[in-house]
Parts: sequence; structure tokens; C-alpha cells
Amino acid sequence: MMLDVAWWIIGVGLAFDLLGCVGLIRLPDVYNRAQAATKCVTLGTCMLLLGVAFVGFSGTSVPMGIKALICAAFVLLTSPVGAHAICRGAYLSGVKLWPESVEDAFGPRADQIQQQPTQKGAADREETKAP
Repeated sequence: MMLDVAWWIIGVGLAFDLLGCVGLIRLPDVYNRAQAATKCVTLGTCMLLLGVAFVGFSGTSVPMGIKALICAAFVLLTSPVGAHAICRGAYLSGVKLWPESVEDAFGPRADQIQQQPTQKGAADREETKAP
């Protein structure tokens, strides 16, 4: 019974991974693609690893199940953070949103970030002001 549940979970994970891959091909800009990759692939990969953990805990190999759970936790924590960093960097470097995007909530904050002087730039300006 546990193996049947594990195979169903693995199948659901594969379906989510497939949807994430389709989203990478079909969606119009880097931000939408990152959303598809992060949500679908994170959930899909975690489901795959959860299914592998069930297979491991069903008697095949308990250490394999523990390692699969650790990997799932790592993917669950790092994938969204990495996608956020990539999208933030893309926005701040000037990659435009898709023209039909409904809302640009990060725009005002990005303007503030881009207008702030960097630490090195501030130190250079202070040196030039000194008599």
C-alpha cells in the first residue's frame, strides 16, 4: 500500500515538473517564467523526493528516505529564494515587464533602490567634499 501511494506522489510530482517546463517555454517574460519554474518545479521536485522517501521508508532503504527528505527541505528553502534574487536582479538591471502585465508593485521601491548611493560612491563623494 505504501509503495502505491509513493508511486502516485511521484506521478503528481512529474506532472508538476512537466507543467513547469511548459511554463518555461510558453510564458512571455522572465518574471512569468521564473514564477512557473519556481512554483511548479519546487512543488514537483518536492513531491518526487517525498515519493522517494516513501519508497525508502517502506523497507527499501531508510537512509535513502532520510536523504530524500533533507533534499526536499533544501529545495523548498533555496528555490524560491534563488528565483526571487534572480527576478530582483533582472528588474533592477532594467529587464522590462511584459507589456500586458497588470501591476508593477516593485516599481516605486526599485526607483528608491536605484537612486540610493552605493557605499563606495558615498565614500568617494565625502572625500571630494573635504577641504
